[in-house]
Amino acid sequence: SYRAVSRRLACGDVEGRLEAIFGRVRAVQAKSGRFDMLLCVGNFFGATSEAEWAEYRTGAKKAPIPTYVLGANSPDTLSYFPDVSGCELAENITYLGRRGVYSGCSGLQIAYLSGTEAQQQPEPAHCFSTKDVAELKTSLLSAPNFRGVDILLTSPWPRDVGTFANSTGEIDTKKCGSRLVADLAASVKPRYHFAALEKTYYERLPYRNHMVLQETPQHVTRFIALADVGNTSKKKYLYAFSIVPMSSMEPAELVKQPQDVTENPYRKLRKEAPKSKAPLSAEEEPACQFFFDLNKNQGKKRPSDGKERGDSQPKQAKKPPQPTGPCWFCLASPEVEKHLVVSIGTHCYLALAKGGLSPDHVLILPIGHYQSVVDLSSEVLEEVTKYKAALKEFFRSKGKRYVLFERNYRSQHLQLQVIPVPLDLCTSEDIKEAFITQAQEQQIELLEIPEHSDLAQVAQPGMPYFYVELDTGEKLFHRIRGRFPLQFGRGVLASEALLAQPQRADWRQCAAQRPEEAAQARAFRQDF
Repeated sequence: SYRAVSRRLACGDVEGRLEAIFGRVRAVQAKSGRFDMLLCVGNFFGATSEAEWAEYRTGAKKAPIPTYVLGANSPDTLSYFPDVSGCELAENITYLGRRGVYSGCSGLQIAYLSGTEAQQQPEPAHCFSTKDVAELKTSLLSAPNFRGVDILLTSPWPRDVGTFANSTGEIDTKKCGSRLVADLAASVKPRYHFAALEKTYYERLPYRNHMVLQETPQHVTRFIALADVGNTSKKKYLYAFSIVPMSSMEPAELVKQPQDVTENPYRKLRKEAPKSKAPLSAEEEPACQFFFDLNKNQGKKRPSDGKERGDSQPKQAKKPPQPTGPCWFCLASPEVEKHLVVSIGTHCYLALAKGGLSPDHVLILPIGHYQSVVDLSSEVLEEVTKYKAALKEFFRSKGKRYVLFERNYRSQHLQLQVIPVPLDLCTSEDIKEAFITQAQEQQIELLEIPEHSDLAQVAQPGMPYFYVELDTGEKLFHRIRGRFPLQFGRGVLASEALLAQPQRADWRQCAAQRPEEAAQARAFRQDF
């Protein structure tokens, strides 16, 4: 079937340099053929625009391509835009308007928002407000089967766009940019988002618009910031791209994920946003969203308790498998360093970690021989949960939150590493960000999984994996398919982003003498 491929140009701040931008467009078209339109973000007019603009306004000169521009970003240029709802400024040059959606005959949808974020009320004429963004979002999201827009045009960058991304250079996206633009981008899911104003070029790695394992796959977004026209540093200010309207693409083609796709930089915003409908429960969620299809015979979901097993008979506790050789962690084993043990339950025990990241770094371990969390019987799992709750309460009383991780890879006995982090040092979002960012740097795909889901829904017994859990219940998961750095979890926590003790990333560098270990264990036991 025929699909209209649109060839577009986008440019950064023109600042009144009309001859420069239109001269460059003519050169590009002479070399590469005709483009359908030029989309301008940032400041189209500047302090010295008047002389050049007069020639276009009077018709003495004409733009070589249909040109669409955003409105003023400062009071100085407001007079160039006579109608806030948009109008033709000169032949082939159109002001899109304060905010809205432009749909061309090709079916391409372009959402736009003029101005900068208002810092005061009432907002000045060159600024947009929370109300502007809310109304633009509502006009789009209320459409039946809304999937996103093809293009989003804003002048300011979105705040936090650099999170989980390739370097933004000198631009600190935690301080620069607009929170409202970030909220808009998170909601309307553009395939391309263009911005300017920072006088630099930045093409972010594409980011995903869905929560892996929680939502069906969606298209990715490419954020591109463009420099100012004719800048002396030769930074890129004109961007050429071809795009097929989303409305005429096959769903499978639209949602293809490029290899370099990253986590969504606006995850925090997406979590805070009210859900349009209640999320699916684990039972309702389509199984194919997990790593293996639970409806097929290759893997069966392990029930979390006896009630789901279809029998009301009290079940005999199944004996755990026996280790094939000496095990350092089976409590009955002579190899266990018993001076490190701080608490013993019915099915599990707690021990200080040898060479711990901190004096209160502990391990939750099953007394019997189990390889991973997904192998645990329901009785053992229940006691693990009780230990986690007790540790959360204990560490919170000390002004700390714990981070727990398991590496089911090149290990034969389950070890749940529990490391406390001071509450005033970082938030749970900072911890997740550190894990996801450092995973991406090492080409490790660390995915967020639903808070109340069972790990057995994403991992079969015997499958190697790495898993992180915060004391809020939030979880990150990586299925190990090849090699995996053994000290990854510990390395992230020791890094400058969190505990800032990189020299403690390897436990072997931190091991203490036995009397010191025994004293630390005694102190923890008395406190706990």
